[in-house]
Amino acid sequence: MDTMTGLKRTDYCGTLRAKDIGRQVVVAGWVQRQRDLGALIFVDLRDREGIVQLAFGETTAPEIFEKARGVRSEYVLMAQGVVRERSSKNMEIPTGEIEIDVTDLRILNQSETPPFEITENCQTAELTRLKYRYLDLRRPDLQRNLLLRHKLTKVTRDYFDENGFVEIETPILIRSTPEGARDYLVPSRIHKGKFYALPQSPQLYKQLSMVAGFDRYMQIARCFRDEDLRADRQPEFTQIDLEMSFVEMEDVLAIGEGYMQRAFKEVLGVDVPLPLPRLTYAEAMARYGSDKPDTRYGLEIYDLTETVRSCGFGVFTGAIAGGGSVRGITAKNAVDTLTRKEIDKLTEAARGIGAKGLAWIRMNADGSFSSSFTKFLTEEETAAVLAAADAQPGDVVLIVGDVKNSIVLTVLGALRQIVAKKLDIVPQGQYNLLWITEFPFFDWDEDAKQFVAMHHPFTAPMDECLPYLETDKAAVRAKAYDLVLNGVELCSGSIRITDPGLQSRIFSLLGLSDEEAHAKFGYLLDAFRFGAPPHGGMGIGLDRLIMQMLGCESLRDVIAYPKVQNASEPMTDCPAAVDAPQLTDLGIAITPAAE
Repeated sequence: MDTMTGLKRTDYCGTLRAKDIGRQVVVAGWVQRQRDLGALIFVDLRDREGIVQLAFGETTAPEIFEKARGVRSEYVLMAQGVVRERSSKNMEIPTGEIEIDVTDLRILNQSETPPFEITENCQTAELTRLKYRYLDLRRPDLQRNLLLRHKLTKVTRDYFDENGFVEIETPILIRSTPEGARDYLVPSRIHKGKFYALPQSPQLYKQLSMVAGFDRYMQIARCFRDEDLRADRQPEFTQIDLEMSFVEMEDVLAIGEGYMQRAFKEVLGVDVPLPLPRLTYAEAMARYGSDKPDTRYGLEIYDLTETVRSCGFGVFTGAIAGGGSVRGITAKNAVDTLTRKEIDKLTEAARGIGAKGLAWIRMNADGSFSSSFTKFLTEEETAAVLAAADAQPGDVVLIVGDVKNSIVLTVLGALRQIVAKKLDIVPQGQYNLLWITEFPFFDWDEDAKQFVAMHHPFTAPMDECLPYLETDKAAVRAKAYDLVLNGVELCSGSIRITDPGLQSRIFSLLGLSDEEAHAKFGYLLDAFRFGAPPHGGMGIGLDRLIMQMLGCESLRDVIAYPKVQNASEPMTDCPAAVDAPQLTDLGIAITPAAE
């Protein structure tokens, strides 16, 4: 192998342009491919910034020419030469107008044939690519994603620094607080039989930082949750965490909006107009069937309850009589796409979510229609339904009725997304940000038949709802807010409780005695006795934000070393068993059932 002695890189491969013609440069990188044309040899050299063509010809020293003839894909090279204009330009790449006439070539390391080709949009099975993630990360598309991630984190720190925030690192080994998702537990060697937990968020520490007087805190924080994975979830993730003192909700939202505007402008060159739209939780559910609606397209839900209250279709009237509702969505110009076979698939999807079935009307181009239920309605009742649905020739109406409004809305919200994809009406390259506010403070647990906290127990209820805490839990709304982008929740936050009396009241309503509350959160409650300022904050999912900015299908495309569906890492074969002496040091024994 050659050495680098005497050569020092002057430029990245992908940064050279026509303005550099005539310059002597030194570049380094990996061989994308080599083309031997006999009297001419061309090597495409790749680094994180892109590809440049190295040229070897009749003016090249014989020993350099022969060395170039021997290079193969993924060899590591360093080359010195003069930038010149290419005779055959390639305008599909940024460096396509130039090449380097090589005068010195060093082979710094060879490579075996990689298990897959290092190309953009590689079609090799993802599990194989993740096993060789260090090779997968050489692909230009993944490198661009991670470079954008770096840029966003820099913009993040700059923005919050300019707005008076102090970056404070909070502990990774903390006390377990079994609320929400499961904790990852870490056994203590010194304190045998006791465990640390990895933080699901820095929530309590950032609130303590407000009590400590830092006023504005932020952190790009690593968080951990032992939960089942989905395309937009990982067991470890990164959160842009912030907390502010002496603020109301409007102040926190203004900071969040300013950050989004700055991030999209500096990272993507996209203008985000402010203020961002807002919907209350109740409005979002009524119109979109979701508390994280995608507003890039229509298909809004409408209420047919009064229209069909006295109709002859028992499914509808029974749902209404039971205290529920009948609602629908109208898919415009969808009759050719939503065939009877496709509607059968939608019906199965609806049943899988909890509906008893799906009623429908297909409007033909000539004004006639077919339907699953209108035979039970009079002509006047059918006309009223079509008018309420704004159904025109070519449209398809989908209707759900149930005694539980939550099922009606949830099912239609899910169908709305499925239909939008089938009709291909979701705009690409569009970023619809909005706030969802006034979340319910309590959530009804169907299994336990009682109300439980929808948020962490330090979220403050809205002032006007305080009288209903004991008497009408369903009417209590929280000073909580989510930021949603294209149907994905990016951020959750709230104004916190700092009144000890109100906090005790909330704990009691959640079934926590004073002793239990102090055992779990005593250090925070003790801190609040010494002058806690009004405060609130939020946590923005950095991974999800980047995923949405880039239009990626999976978080794995924006994280350097991700886990797969079963929370393992194929590259390092993690998690793995440990040696018996390590377990002995920790005072832990593995039972047969756990092996």
